[in-house]
Amino acid sequence: MKKQHLVMLALSSTFFVAGQAGAMTKDEYKVAKEKVEADYKVAKAQCDTMKDNAKDVCQKEAKGKEEVAKAELEQQYQPSDSHARKVAEEKVKAAYEVAKEKCDDQNGAAKDACVKQAKADEAQGKADIKAMKKTM
Repeated sequence: MKKQHLVMLALSSTFFVAGQAGAMTKDEYKVAKEKVEADYKVAKAQCDTMKDNAKDVCQKEAKGKEEVAKAELEQQYQPSDSHARKVAEEKVKAAYEVAKEKCDDQNGAAKDACVKQAKADEAQGKADIKAMKKTM
């Protein structure tokens, strides 16, 4: 239930960004894109200090944040329904990848249940996006 609220919050924030007036200039976009890439490099470097699965989780989180940030940037640069959906899709994908990676810390039935929950959350997120497509 909590994750559904997070997904809906993510979707509603996407609409907020989509509704903002005035797109970015090309120069603003370029600077913002470079910042996203630099932030990813810093986050990934921080992961290098970790070991084992914690490092893998950190890397998935860093990559997910980068992909979401890029999608949000595209939405700010060229607002559209398709870019809004892309933001939502990247958020669902990132959440799934991180959740699945976190499951690797577990064994046996607990791991199976964790993976099953991650897949269920992903399916719910995708269903919410599909519903969003119908309303646009």
